Amino acid sequence: MRRNKNVTNAAPFWAVLIDMLMINIGMLIAYLLRYRIQWLVDVIFAASLLDYWPFHLSFTLLIPLWLLLDGDYRAWRGRSWVDHVYYIFNVVAKVLVLILALAFILRPLVYSRLLLVEAGVAITVTLSLGRAIAMLILHRQRLQGKGLKRVVIVGAGEVGRRVMRTIVARSDLGYKIMGYVDDNPLKGEGEIGRIKGLGAINTLGTDLESMPVDEVLITLPWSQHRRILNVLRECETQGITARIVPDFFQMSLSRVEASDLGGVPLISVHKIAFGAGALFAKRALDVLGALVGFTLGAPIFALIACAIKCDSKGPIFFGQERVGKHGEHFRIYKFRSMRAGAETELGQLDELNEADGPLFKMHDDPRITRVGALLRRTSLDELPQLFNVLKGEMSLVGPRPPTPEEVTAYQQWHTKRLAVPPGMTGLWQVSGRSDLSFDEMVLLDLYYIENWSPWSDINILLRTVPKVILGEGAY
Repeated sequence: MRRNKNVTNAAPFWAVLIDMLMINIGMLIAYLLRYRIQWLVDVIFAASLLDYWPFHLSFTLLIPLWLLLDGDYRAWRGRSWVDHVYYIFNVVAKVLVLILALAFILRPLVYSRLLLVEAGVAITVTLSLGRAIAMLILHRQRLQGKGLKRVVIVGAGEVGRRVMRTIVARSDLGYKIMGYVDDNPLKGEGEIGRIKGLGAINTLGTDLESMPVDEVLITLPWSQHRRILNVLRECETQGITARIVPDFFQMSLSRVEASDLGGVPLISVHKIAFGAGALFAKRALDVLGALVGFTLGAPIFALIACAIKCDSKGPIFFGQERVGKHGEHFRIYKFRSMRAGAETELGQLDELNEADGPLFKMHDDPRITRVGALLRRTSLDELPQLFNVLKGEMSLVGPRPPTPEEVTAYQQWHTKRLAVPPGMTGLWQVSGRSDLSFDEMVLLDLYYIENWSPWSDINILLRTVPKVILGEGAY
């Protein structure tokens, strides 16, 4: 099978051109600050931008060269924007020190050393902005299927599923899972969401020959070191890159932190659970968000209530038992979007279920009212859940709240999503909503739990707004 030699971890050539453009823009900003705005200190000797061409050229050439030597351009895939900024700050600081040293030795009167410092700051900012633009371009290309690295995962245990959920949740990484292999027939011949099982591990060679694969990710435990060596040999024979996920990532209910004890490496294991500080921050965000939502949404609440009453008989609100953190049951509240008694009709519609796993979803559900269809399409039916958030039964962001019937049908690995309170929105909502399979939804939930931060909640809330307005995947 022909391999895609153009898929690499390195930066695209145009990213270097963006960097050079941003360096020149940063230099121009520094010049305007120094000689036009005269920020901080008044100018004594006037100079044109052309007078600074030696330094201008030095910044333009030395910074990309140093980034290349530091390995920044060789490993872009999977790197966060913060990582890019870290590299940029370090390299610009080094180049700035070198240029300032030359300016100090030469002592030219026409040159302002303050401008060079301002140039270093401005270039750091513009380069960081340029990286954000480059990452956005790459992300859009990958959403269109361009530049994706096609991978096969060896092993579908805890480690394998952790890799899967990371790839599913982080489309910006640019990976496409072609499938997985596992010796357990229940895993190797099944599906996890839309990720297909290709069979046993000993069929890997045939799979690699029959499909386009750029990389193999090995997630087997070290106890199977002979099997790992066989996989490595097979990949080497076919000219495919193979990477091994370290064995300690099998602790999927844990977060691993590295430290040292007088030079002796130590690994700390922490359960996937929010610490006291994180819980306080998340709860504070929930309470604040719920109060703001109630305050600003009061007129919308009244309009929706009137519309429901005028459209069909029955109560305004709909209550249903759901399962929350650690399996605790609570009653969730929504605006009623179906005709009264719709739950008793569910058994008659089982054959029309369009969702996999324990979920029930269908387009054009006949039980939904005219107002209810609008409420569901805009997710306004979920506004009363703000009351659940204030009570602490739910969070603004978290896994989707399941029904008790769904939980009884869970596989063991599905139950890990019950480690935190469910949310009104979540990574599942901004990544496909109803278009996702159940397993993919769980993978996203577990990725969210393992990688939670206050910024991730804020990011998801901001991404939810356009999804709700456009009604993507909602029915």
